[in-house]
Amino acid sequence: MIFTNPHRRIDRWIRSNPGRIDMFTGAFYTLVCVTASVGIGFGVGIGFGLSIAAISLLQSAPLMVRRRYPWAATITIAIAHILQLFFQGVFLPSQFSVPLMIYTMAVYGKRWQSFATLGLGFLGAILATFNIFGPGLDGDNPVSFDKIISFVGLSLVVTVAWTFGDLARSRRQTLSALRAHAQRLENERLIERELAASDERNHIAREMHDIVAHSLSVIITQADGARYAAAQDPNIAIETLKTVSDAGRSSLREMRRLLGVLRTDESVEHRPLPSLSNIPELVEMAVKSGLEVSYKAQGSPRRSLPTGAELTAYRCVQEAMTNVIKHAGPRAISTVTLHWSNRGLDINVKDDGACAGKLEIDGAGQGLRGLHERVALYDGTSTAGPLPDGGFCVSVFIPYSED
Repeated sequence: MIFTNPHRRIDRWIRSNPGRIDMFTGAFYTLVCVTASVGIGFGVGIGFGLSIAAISLLQSAPLMVRRRYPWAATITIAIAHILQLFFQGVFLPSQFSVPLMIYTMAVYGKRWQSFATLGLGFLGAILATFNIFGPGLDGDNPVSFDKIISFVGLSLVVTVAWTFGDLARSRRQTLSALRAHAQRLENERLIERELAASDERNHIAREMHDIVAHSLSVIITQADGARYAAAQDPNIAIETLKTVSDAGRSSLREMRRLLGVLRTDESVEHRPLPSLSNIPELVEMAVKSGLEVSYKAQGSPRRSLPTGAELTAYRCVQEAMTNVIKHAGPRAISTVTLHWSNRGLDINVKDDGACAGKLEIDGAGQGLRGLHERVALYDGTSTAGPLPDGGFCVSVFIPYSED
């Protein structure tokens, strides 16, 4: 496994360790250049050789930190080349550091530093040309064909080095922008997934509350009634227990449907979601539990509501009836009214609260909070509160969804 794709491993190591690469290659280049300069300079004299070796060191050693400190390295190399002008006609291997630093500044330097280095390169091409040929080789003519060819050649080297560096800079910035964009998309995907999971948890919590709270309220009320009725009339107790059984089965079916939605690894046949057509059944179950309820539907719909909106309407009536059973008392009179208008559906559930006994159940208030959240999803409005003359009223408005 160590030798699998060795070129990729080498490339990855080089990209992840640019400082080490510069240090190793720069040190090797400096050693070669200084050694060559010593051989050139000491043939003339010791002083000349030491001077040339020092200049060669200043021209090559900064390459060891060319990407860490590009501007300082460029200034050092430029000063070393100015010092070399005092030794007319001398060519050093370390002068190849000029196109390397022009390339480096074009890639890693600031924009103004990149153009400043390009200008220094052209200035160096002029100075190097006059340093090589000297001002007096052509008599009084300061410009000759050889000088022009030399300047054009050196300028071409400078231009090519800067151009390749600028292209590498653009590529590096593009890759950096793509990585940032990909990271931003990944972060947004994680946030959206968390929001979707949170929304799904809230949805499941509302469904669980609506199913369990309503059914348990009916079961508790009927069980209490059956306990007292059994002493007087066993037949009433039997009917009451039948209502308890029906409520329990209905709740069990709803729970199985809800849990079936959560099972993604199985093929589950789901029961149709409750809708407006199921509200009479809901009222009938409340009547069987001993509550006096009247149901009225007024007007006709201009258009049908979405399936989710009909489920919301059903759950609103269910939650309101649950509150009546729990808090209004056993002899309360309740009215459920559905009114269709040109704007949407108005739902009103009122009770007179004649014997306002309160059934203490943990989690009171969650149902109305869930009701408001459901209605808000469809741009509707909902209110719940006591009436001035006694009783309680839940009002809901669900507008048509205009495409």
